[in-house]
Amino acid sequence: MHVVIIGGVALGPKAACRLKRLMPTARVTILDQGSRVSYGGCGIPYFVSGDVADVKELQATSFHMQRDPKFFREAKGVDVLTRKRAERIDREARVVHARDLDSGESMALSYDKLVLATGSRPRKPDFPGVNLKGTFAVSNLEEAEGIRSLIEAGKVGKAVVVGAGFIGLEIAEALADMWGVETTVVEIADQILPGFVSRELAQMAQHHMQEKGVTFRLSATVKGFAGDTGVERVLLDGEELVADLVILSVGVIPNSELARDAGLEVSPRGGIVVDTYLRTSDPDIYAGGNCVQVTNLVTGQPGYYPLGSLANRQGRVIGTNLAGGATEFLGAVGSFAVKLFEISVAGAGLCPEAAQQAGLDAVHSHVVQSDRAHFFPENELMHLEMVVEKSGPQKGRVLGVQGLCAKGDGLVGRVGAVAAVLGNHPHVSVIGNLEYPYSPPFSSAMDIVNTAANAAENILEGRCAAMTISEFERLWNDPSRDFRVLDCRGNANAQPFLEKHPEVWMNIPQDELGARLDEVPRDKPLVLVCNAGGRSYESQITLKEAGITDSLNLQGGVAAIRKSGVEEV
Repeated sequence: MHVVIIGGVALGPKAACRLKRLMPTARVTILDQGSRVSYGGCGIPYFVSGDVADVKELQATSFHMQRDPKFFREAKGVDVLTRKRAERIDREARVVHARDLDSGESMALSYDKLVLATGSRPRKPDFPGVNLKGTFAVSNLEEAEGIRSLIEAGKVGKAVVVGAGFIGLEIAEALADMWGVETTVVEIADQILPGFVSRELAQMAQHHMQEKGVTFRLSATVKGFAGDTGVERVLLDGEELVADLVILSVGVIPNSELARDAGLEVSPRGGIVVDTYLRTSDPDIYAGGNCVQVTNLVTGQPGYYPLGSLANRQGRVIGTNLAGGATEFLGAVGSFAVKLFEISVAGAGLCPEAAQQAGLDAVHSHVVQSDRAHFFPENELMHLEMVVEKSGPQKGRVLGVQGLCAKGDGLVGRVGAVAAVLGNHPHVSVIGNLEYPYSPPFSSAMDIVNTAANAAENILEGRCAAMTISEFERLWNDPSRDFRVLDCRGNANAQPFLEKHPEVWMNIPQDELGARLDEVPRDKPLVLVCNAGGRSYESQITLKEAGITDSLNLQGGVAAIRKSGVEEV
């Protein structure tokens, strides 16, 4: 059996090696239009930053062998042909027609089975000046080398990153942290990481990056780029930003043209349509990675996840099935993690805004808790949100989880635990009782995952009337505001706020509230605040018992106020 694989970055090599392990007699040929194959594209921001010293490390195995054509031929028994562009698939004759990009010569490869691992390409808007020298889209190792060579040559003092998604923010960190480049991120949405985290978590992450020197222009539209010999200015609505370097990070487009031209089914959004066995509409042709659409296991709708982790898992599935297996890839919940200076942000499933866009009625909790036992030294506060379906036949179904913490490994572990079961549509009570490994150096007896789920259930069942930091900020800045903040902490903690905002801030510690109910105003709405939201929730219960029902519990409390920068406002 001869298997031809078009694409040699992530999925292609994985599928080839899996097949050869299961069926050593199979003949496998990989075509790739690039000069380098099987590299870790997700590591590019860390090469730009200098954390990865040599670009060859992104193409090396864990035992320091270079994954080049010689390696695949001698160690894996796979033929890799670089600088060969597949131009047409003749499905009837089972032939791939390709062209050598160096010599221009055409070639034809017959196949018994074909794998499309064509990946994606950066979205490159048709802005004036988009092709000026010094403008890059982070898509391959050659672009990464070009960016870093400019920086190392001392030619970059100011940079503009267009797009506040994962790659854009990672590149912004790389430029500002390691190289001291004055960096501005421009984003068309009104928050960073739009569609992935709530407005509250986005504000916290942005505030942290601003403290590290990164500037942001949100709700900003790029009109073009200008310069004489290279890029010098980024043109926005009513503003120009000086830039020696521009990084475009505004999403990717699936490379599905080859499949479409061959008559294979392609979705309206451009992803190749595959079944759970990762077969295309032609049963002899498989596809996976950044060029395909898969099912979103939370919504049941088509999704698109251009992630190296999914590509590798899908490659193993395809390799197994090429060897006669019947392994399924059912879909994904969209897990992610991103490091931003000293914090990390991670999530899985739907954030509140994404749930709303999917037509789902949802509520979400925001809890703050130590990432390990509160009495254990060097614990860090972790912010975690749980998104839950509010109504309908699946009321209480968990739709997503997102969080932020200074120690990313603990956060990723929590998110991963929930991600593992999200596809089963768990009820919030299931996550409230989710078994998470406990030991004081690693977690709390009631882990934050359980706490976030329990808090969401309290909101869902009406036991807690909650307010987000964004809602609190809007209320605070409303000139017609008429409310009081009831600080449920001890007097020493509340005192700075009492002194700064005496007209609106009052203090009754939670353990004294029952005896001091006569001090609580009954003619104004109340916002209940404590350090993290727990004592203020207890206070809300006390007030309800006393007939005082016009109160909202500020989720995340003062910890969230400070983390998001609202306190400074």
